[in-house]
Amino acid sequence: MTEKSLTYDEAFQELDEIHSSLVNGEIPVDVLAEKLKRTAFLVNYCKDKLQSADRDVSAIIGEMEQDNGKTNTNL
Repeated sequence: MTEKSLTYDEAFQELDEIHSSLVNGEIPVDVLAEKLKRTAFLVNYCKDKLQSADRDVSAIIGEMEQDNGKTNTNL
């Protein structure tokens, strides 16, 4: 899977898997730094996705409020 095709849900699931592996002591010390780098990437990826969704939702709500304002002034 390429990073461009990664979805929020897939990234979050991978974070959950890494977390579970850490908690259960299943990650060898030799790959710990690699997993932590991947975790940092996934956290930032999810954060960016959430911020983007928040901007989109806010824009849609703003448009709906403008449309309602126009409708109400015409009544």
